[in-house]
Amino acid sequence: MTRAIRVRAFFALTVLALSLYITLTVPVRLGLDLRGGTQIVLETRDSPTAEADSTATDRTVEVLRRRIDALGVSEPTIARSGDNRIIVELPGVQDPREAADVLGRTAQLAFHPVLGTADSPTDTTAGSGEAAPETQTERPSEQPSTRPSARPSELVLPDESGDAGESVRLGPSVLTGADVDSAEARIDQQSGIGWYVGVDFKGAGSDAWAELTGAAACHPAGDPARRVAIVLDGKVISSPQVTSTVACRTGIAGGSTQITGSFSRDEARELGLLINGGALPVPVETVEQRTVGPTLGAAAIEASARAALIGTALTSLFIIGVYRLLGALAALALACYGVISYAALAALGATLTLPGLAGFVLAIGMAVDANVLVFERAREEYAARDKGLRSALTAGFRNAFSAIADSNITTLIAAGLLFFLASGPVRGFGVTLGIGVLASMVSALVVTRVLADYAVARRSVRRRPRLTGIADTGKVRDWLGRREPDLMRRGRAWLAASAVALVLATAGIAVRGLDFGVEFTGGRLMEYATSAPVDADRARDALADAGMPRAVVQTSGDGDLTVRTEQLSNAEASKVDKAVGDLADQAHHDGQDGQDGQNGQAGHAEKIRDELIGPSMGDELRRGALIALASALAAQLLYLAVRFRWTLGVSAVAAMAHDTLILIGVFAWLGKPIDGVFLAALLTVIGYSVNDSVVVFDRIRELSAGNRKKTPFAALANTAILQTLPRTVNTGMGAVFILASLTLLGGDSLTDFALALLIGIVVGTYSSMFTATPLAIELHARNAPPPSTKRPSTPRGAAVV
Repeated sequence: MTRAIRVRAFFALTVLALSLYITLTVPVRLGLDLRGGTQIVLETRDSPTAEADSTATDRTVEVLRRRIDALGVSEPTIARSGDNRIIVELPGVQDPREAADVLGRTAQLAFHPVLGTADSPTDTTAGSGEAAPETQTERPSEQPSTRPSARPSELVLPDESGDAGESVRLGPSVLTGADVDSAEARIDQQSGIGWYVGVDFKGAGSDAWAELTGAAACHPAGDPARRVAIVLDGKVISSPQVTSTVACRTGIAGGSTQITGSFSRDEARELGLLINGGALPVPVETVEQRTVGPTLGAAAIEASARAALIGTALTSLFIIGVYRLLGALAALALACYGVISYAALAALGATLTLPGLAGFVLAIGMAVDANVLVFERAREEYAARDKGLRSALTAGFRNAFSAIADSNITTLIAAGLLFFLASGPVRGFGVTLGIGVLASMVSALVVTRVLADYAVARRSVRRRPRLTGIADTGKVRDWLGRREPDLMRRGRAWLAASAVALVLATAGIAVRGLDFGVEFTGGRLMEYATSAPVDADRARDALADAGMPRAVVQTSGDGDLTVRTEQLSNAEASKVDKAVGDLADQAHHDGQDGQDGQNGQAGHAEKIRDELIGPSMGDELRRGALIALASALAAQLLYLAVRFRWTLGVSAVAAMAHDTLILIGVFAWLGKPIDGVFLAALLTVIGYSVNDSVVVFDRIRELSAGNRKKTPFAALANTAILQTLPRTVNTGMGAVFILASLTLLGGDSLTDFALALLIGIVVGTYSSMFTATPLAIELHARNAPPPSTKRPSTPRGAAVV
């Protein structure tokens, strides 16, 4: 055993041991789309008194953190994104209304002296002559207003009785929420107050409270000026009178008071945590809100895991059937790849989202591709030079390295663009895909090589070389060797076929249009699982009656109902919940007619997904998608121009654009949504497309370097395609097994994603051979190649980088 083999074996064992330890001890963090919960994206806004800069956003994060802690949510996450965005994740929270209301409230608390009613001429004129109760039955919903009777330094607001009550004139605030030490919801059943909020002041706040109540106590009973107004966000929530037991100029000592107002338990609790959390330094606006039910997340995990297991098993059986012993070792290396990827994800603290889980499965195909490249090159070396198994395998790893590196780097470029330009689950896909690609390289170039080197060194294996799978060239290569088809003889015909496909695709975009998802248009998307199928037309009528005539309703065969509307508030969304629930109940009873003993059950509708995207966020995501696509094309062109001649780089990028337009056009014809998950699939297809082109162009570069007979470029290109076609077929079959499993078994959440990738791989395989290569031939014919530098002769099959 050579020193290099020992080093590789030690490195592989170390990585696997560390990965196993991390896998068993560090749990991976699941995204909300897998474990259920609510994600809210808030954006800070300028106020008349403060600018929503980076410092204000940092202070806002701390206030929101205290509020979230008071909500009692387990394992919440709050993080700043950019200069003025805050992302809040609340696992297990299925009704986002309370959380959104609590997080979005500015919570500016102030304590004001009451100068009189809005109609009283002076500060001390009595109102109706009756004492104002210390607890009221309603709290107002109107905003501050300016009345003719209000003086410039006064504030006129409706009292807590709302429209049925009176408006009061308030003096400047004496205390604010900053003077509050703590606030807690309490109940007093003996005196009949019910739920109230007990407030304790701190520092100078205690003295200021005593001074405020002492000044109010100097007015006679029944005088509005004997009241103290407690104002939250410009609304009077309580304005109790100071009791007769409080002495004038003495006030309420001890630094404590009660905020009353006929609160329910939840209202008192919410007010208490708002006061405890403190006021937001600047207002915030909800620009995105996503809720996923736990059943949808559990179903997605189960479906994805089942698809991954079946797809991996089918892929493993395929490569074992093609490459026999080395295929079995590659399948074992795939299992190691899974452990390494999972451990890297857990160690980095990355969040595994639903698209990320698909990326995790998809990277299996990348690992298969690297193994196939090595084994096919080893087959060529064994057949061409009559080398021994070990020499052929070593040459296969050496000569396949440049193609493996180039193809994986282009995929990493796509993953990096997803991470830097995308957001939410799509960014998670980019992280997982990047980790998967790196892990696949370790799996193929280190783990597989260690296992393969050990296997071919056994005497029993050397005596049976066909057992390894590299001692024969394979059926595809044998067929091509007998026929030697000239695929590039009609290169312009292939280009014409590609042009026709492009016309059909763009026709779909022009005729059917693109169904942009709610991420790109803004609005609200709600998905329900109903106990009985609900008719879409009846649902549209019901929502129109509820005030949403433009709602888009779609149904699926398994009883799911999707409602897409313009931007709705949480209160308006509750109307949709009620309408769908009533329809589900009616549909359930209609379906039970004639079935004895079952009519007593009520139908129901469970909300399994709720997404709210503000218009500013939709514009930003749409703009980000276009930037991501343009950046992907530009980055790939730059990389390929550096690695290859510019004609090959332009051809590969043209093939990528061809694949992109065809995939978008197919989705337009099928009426499928163009959303963030589709964007992830599209960028992955770009990576796959350039992978195939890179493998062909890498072989063209290699053949050109050893072209002593000055073979025409078209003939070299045709030879490169024929030599790499077995790899293309075997890699494509491995990826098809994975993606077909995701499409058929991955559940509704992954169906469109896997379908896009499946279409993209088929189109990308075609374009790498019949679009990129013929176009490269045409460009080469129209442009004289640059003067070549004399190089030492290179043995056939050797890689030139």
